[in-house]
Amino acid sequence: QVQLVESGGGLVQAGGSLRLSCTASTRTFSSYFMGWFRQAPGKDREFVARISKSGGYTSYTDSVKGRFTISRDSVQNTMYLQMNALKPEDTAVYYCYADSRDSRDWGRGTQVTVSS
Repeated sequence: QVQLVESGGGLVQAGGSLRLSCTASTRTFSSYFMGWFRQAPGKDREFVARISKSGGYTSYTDSVKGRFTISRDSVQNTMYLQMNALKPEDTAVYYCYADSRDSRDWGRGTQVTVSS
């Protein structure tokens, strides 16, 4: 099991940018496929982006393509989500996750609020 801690959320105006971080407490960071989900008030949690163990493969939900970039740093044991051109509909709690062969671990989330 790996502990995940998100940071970087906050309040931003539409069109602005934020960078979320997800730091993992593990000695085997590169063995986890990782990603981000988000959950808006009254809605189900939805997939946002994911990144392979090496960082060579990424995928995004259609609504964030061209605006969000996922990346990871194996030295810092940290995954990032750079969010540009933010829209009010991006407002949500953002959760990072890490997949091992047997389980998926989640962080506690960080709030992102985009004002119009």
